[in-house]
Amino acid sequence: MGESTPPLRLESDSIGASEIKLHFLFCPRLHSDFFLLPRSLSSRWLPFLFNKVVFSGSATRSRSLLQLFAPSLAMEKVRGEFLASLLLAFLLLLPSCRAFYLPGVTPRDFHKGADLQVKVNKLSSTKTQLPYDYYFLDYCKPSNIINSAENLGEVLRGDRIENSVYTVSISFLSVWVNKFKMRVDEGCKVVCRVNFSSEIAKNFKEKIDDDYSVNMILDNLPLAVPRQRRDGSQIHSYENGFRVGYKGRDNKYYLSNHLSFRVMYHKDAESDDARIVGFEATPSSVKHDYTDWDDKNPKVSSCTSDSKISPGSNVPQEVAEDAHVVFSYDVTFQSSDIKWASRWDTYLLMNDDQIHWFSIINSLMIVLFLSGMVAMIMLRTLYRDIANYNQLESQDEAQEETGWKLVHGDVFRPPLNSGLLCVYVGTGVQFFGMTLVTMIFALLGFLSPSNRGGLMTAMVLLWVFMGIFAGYASARLYKMFKGSEWKRITLKTASMFPGIVFAIFFVLNALIWGEKSSGAVPFGTMFALVFLWFGISVPLVFVGSYIGYKRPALEDPVKTNKIPRQIPEQAWYLQPAFSILIGGILPFGAVFIELFFILTSIWLNQFYYIFGFLFLVFLILIITCAEITIVLCYFQLCSEDYHWWWRAYLTAGSSAVYLFAYSAFYFVTKLEITKFVSGILYFGYMLIASYAFFVLTGTMGFYACFWFVRKIYSSVKID
Repeated sequence: MGESTPPLRLESDSIGASEIKLHFLFCPRLHSDFFLLPRSLSSRWLPFLFNKVVFSGSATRSRSLLQLFAPSLAMEKVRGEFLASLLLAFLLLLPSCRAFYLPGVTPRDFHKGADLQVKVNKLSSTKTQLPYDYYFLDYCKPSNIINSAENLGEVLRGDRIENSVYTVSISFLSVWVNKFKMRVDEGCKVVCRVNFSSEIAKNFKEKIDDDYSVNMILDNLPLAVPRQRRDGSQIHSYENGFRVGYKGRDNKYYLSNHLSFRVMYHKDAESDDARIVGFEATPSSVKHDYTDWDDKNPKVSSCTSDSKISPGSNVPQEVAEDAHVVFSYDVTFQSSDIKWASRWDTYLLMNDDQIHWFSIINSLMIVLFLSGMVAMIMLRTLYRDIANYNQLESQDEAQEETGWKLVHGDVFRPPLNSGLLCVYVGTGVQFFGMTLVTMIFALLGFLSPSNRGGLMTAMVLLWVFMGIFAGYASARLYKMFKGSEWKRITLKTASMFPGIVFAIFFVLNALIWGEKSSGAVPFGTMFALVFLWFGISVPLVFVGSYIGYKRPALEDPVKTNKIPRQIPEQAWYLQPAFSILIGGILPFGAVFIELFFILTSIWLNQFYYIFGFLFLVFLILIITCAEITIVLCYFQLCSEDYHWWWRAYLTAGSSAVYLFAYSAFYFVTKLEITKFVSGILYFGYMLIASYAFFVLTGTMGFYACFWFVRKIYSSVKID
């Protein structure tokens, strides 16, 4: 490789708000390939690794990667060159290379006139939360409906992706006719005519009442419908899918039977190929006029191949019994400056980043407050206590000692239901590992919205494989409590939390089945979940438990007395119920703003892709749970109450109570759910989420308090 050829090139045409393409020219297999990195990762780390990078393309657009991200990033030249040399030397030693894409799918190039695959997805509603198959309503159907292969996450989300008449349809001469072609505008074209019976009209009216939207997909892009902002801004906002119809002021129902598609594409400057970067539609209700209907060659006077329909310019099509509804569409292709790597920005556009920063600042204030209290306890009170206790020389002085040292003979006494505590601690470790690894993958871009269902699939699989850590943690703690029935504890660890969740999920799934919704998990998927549980997770829990129980038990820093010490009467503010509920307020306060956006993405069918903010909030949650538990545990021990094991777990875990209460508040103020079954589904799923949050935060608080107690009692001299 000559000196004039840079080892790494960055393609300027792909610079967008979400991804960056990199060319590794030194790899023999990557002369024409590249891989994608999320911009959030690239903007932080790439300038420190590569400071000799140029853009592909014209010289007017060429500049260094450091200049691209300056002035927000500063870099020491020597350090940057050293790291770049180190990384490049490592890559050159690799025997072979292979390109891959992060995140999403491989970009597809379409030449003019290429066939496009427009697929239909579920019917969704924020009012019922019950998805339905697209062909649950009597829309125009292809002669052969083909289901696309969905992953586990898509099935659990209720996605049902199928082919549509907007891709191909079969004519009466048994010839397949392509109806969507790349960069070929189509005027108004008739798709089919449907004769509405009373049952069909009833189904459409019900879906219109429940504000159902129709979802479609083109080149892995979901259909977006532009909407005018309420503030009158010229910038359009978008919503997923178009409404089935609307109810007029005359209380009549009107159907969206005409779609004006607009496909945006970005053309390659060096070839005639182009990439799809946008997929929008404007629905209209049109009562088509015709004299004689011919199924072989349908023609209507209100829809010709040379014209296109404008919304509101025609008499709307009413949904009524015995109505003959004609479905039609038109297509417009529009060149766009949007790069393929930035095409998801329409769906991920954030206008509320200030709110997220406010959330981070709010959480940091809580952390600083707690850190100040912990620092005061550690550096002043605790240090003084340890120094005083270590200076006690006479027996009389030792007998007069007060505070947390007085309970040294009981502080490591196994609690009541110690086996159950081991089970919940092990489950919390499993959930913590799943959450941490999932967020890391999300930060790296593997779980972007373009990877439909990827987030749910990753969470389920990671939960299964983290079972080995659950078994290890529960067995280690159980052996420290001098337990002998480790197999029983292991079985409880493997079955208690997933068993409770599965029971709730099974009941909710039965309710969804009763509503004939596509959100009901099929029997095959249910069997796969059970197999993942008993076939993989349970054995892994036993493997981890076996390894943990074979290791030497943790030694207590002090000896435990044979006779338990009597606990003095506690002040009202140190009562278990009060201190536990108080302890959960601050961890919940650190996350509740971000929780609003998570609930909005789940229940209002919006995309959530701000995992950078979420990861920061998660770190703050860990610190907050640890610090509030340590503070309250110290106050408890100073009041000579040594029953801290369960108290530590419940103190941080009580934040789940506030999470469930907030979900009820969100239900009342933000959602418009009216159906009883939909309300049961909402609170059932939020109960599962709150239970998982309880296990996660409780475990973090427990281990923080466990470390704190062992640390302070190993720092004093005990006779």
